[in-house]
Amino acid sequence: QVQLVESGGGLVQPGGSLKLSCAASGFTFSRYTLSWYRQAPGKEREAVATITGTAGTTVYADSVKGRFTISRDDAKNTVYLQMNSLKPEDTAVYYCRALFPGHWVWGQGTQVTVSS
Repeated sequence: QVQLVESGGGLVQPGGSLKLSCAASGFTFSRYTLSWYRQAPGKEREAVATITGTAGTTVYADSVKGRFTISRDDAKNTVYLQMNSLKPEDTAVYYCRALFPGHWVWGQGTQVTVSS
């Protein structure tokens, strides 16, 4: 059974940093594309960052370029999102997603709140 479990969210002041983790199980982790999405209250879920399997190519939303970094550790079956220079508008529930042929699987999400 495929499972994704996010952790690392919390409350941080503007300008601060957080590192999110997504631990995966139930599939051959290194082969698949992993993404981080976020959803703020009253807004649609949006893609934040993606990292492909094997090649490890990364793609970022314009709103987080230069501030967020996605990475993966295939030995630990974990994908990370390092978030620096956080802004109040980064406040959202952050979700991990694994992309498979024809479908995807989501984690349960972790809350990130940026506030003074």
